[in-house]
Amino acid sequence: MSNDNKNADEVDLKKDIFEALLEKHEVQRALCAKLEKTEGEAQRKAVYEALKLELQAHAAAEERHLYIPVMQHDEGLDLSRHAITEHHEMDEMMETLDDGRIGQEKWDRTCADLIHKVHHHLKEEENEFFKQAKNILDTDLQQRLGPLYQVEHAEFEQTHADD
Repeated sequence: MSNDNKNADEVDLKKDIFEALLEKHEVQRALCAKLEKTEGEAQRKAVYEALKLELQAHAAAEERHLYIPVMQHDEGLDLSRHAITEHHEMDEMMETLDDGRIGQEKWDRTCADLIHKVHHHLKEEENEFFKQAKNILDTDLQQRLGPLYQVEHAEFEQTHADD
């Protein structure tokens, strides 16, 4: 089976952790762009739900299969702590967006803040974190972590699709 026909839930054993993460980063960018362009409250909330599931699946799998291995090295502690802090900040924004008691203006403002934070985090991760992490983790481990991340991400999405 070629990669072009690959089901999103299948694992590509050839992808290392960074290739797998970059693929999901593009999904996140596309969902953010779609959310920015979508009009209508119900339609925007539907796109937001897709983004939220993707961000949550990505964060869980990334923290377990990249941040923790990087944290096991002294030079990776601060690096991973910063990235986890940014995930937590996005979680808090999503909690605000999920609070049915907030008005539309606050929802729109928080949504814009979340999109900004996602873009900031992806850029920082790709331009700084990944470069340093590649020097911390050996190539063999990077390769083994890719499929683990993919499985964890897919399982999270399947388990939480109806949340």
